[in-house]
Amino acid sequence: MYATAISQAKLWSFSQLKIDSPPAKYEEYRPAPDLSFTAEKRVASYKEALAARMGAPLAVLSIPRLRLDVPVFEGTDGLTLDQGAGRIAGTGKPGESGNIGIAAHRDGFFRNLKDIHMGDRIELAQLRHQFIYTVDNIMVVDPSDTTALKARAQPSLTLVTCYPFYFGGDAPRRYIVQASLANSEQGNTESDIRTPN
Repeated sequence: MYATAISQAKLWSFSQLKIDSPPAKYEEYRPAPDLSFTAEKRVASYKEALAARMGAPLAVLSIPRLRLDVPVFEGTDGLTLDQGAGRIAGTGKPGESGNIGIAAHRDGFFRNLKDIHMGDRIELAQLRHQFIYTVDNIMVVDPSDTTALKARAQPSLTLVTCYPFYFGGDAPRRYIVQASLANSEQGNTESDIRTPN
């Protein structure tokens, strides 16, 4: 719940940047979540993530069919992945050729990846650009197998999360979704990014 609240705040912050309006306080837009029934460890993690003030994400990843919208930040440390998804170091960057690797927790933002299908549309929106990808490969690999993050024949996006999706403790495998660039659009319209409900 706390991660969703932080993610919603980051998505809202990103949407405010896209429409070139000065961001108002998010707390006035969406009140803080009720943490009264949340474990102490999770509350502490939530407060640490709030205090980090990571700023606006570098992009927002959306999978419309799965109703998934998640902010994407640099890096994959625990604090980053508590707030959204993270770009994997050494992989491509949005707007550049290559293979962009993005990771998130299977019990958090990437839980819905269990329902992804071949041919699904994945959107990666920056402030002035939107990149559209089409899923063309889904696989499960060992954690040591990083071949899916290597550059492909055309610009691509690779999503990584732990597997199985429902597993107590550290998951033994990785779930990989690969997608190839289908289209890119340039613009600065509100419709490029979904704002929190």
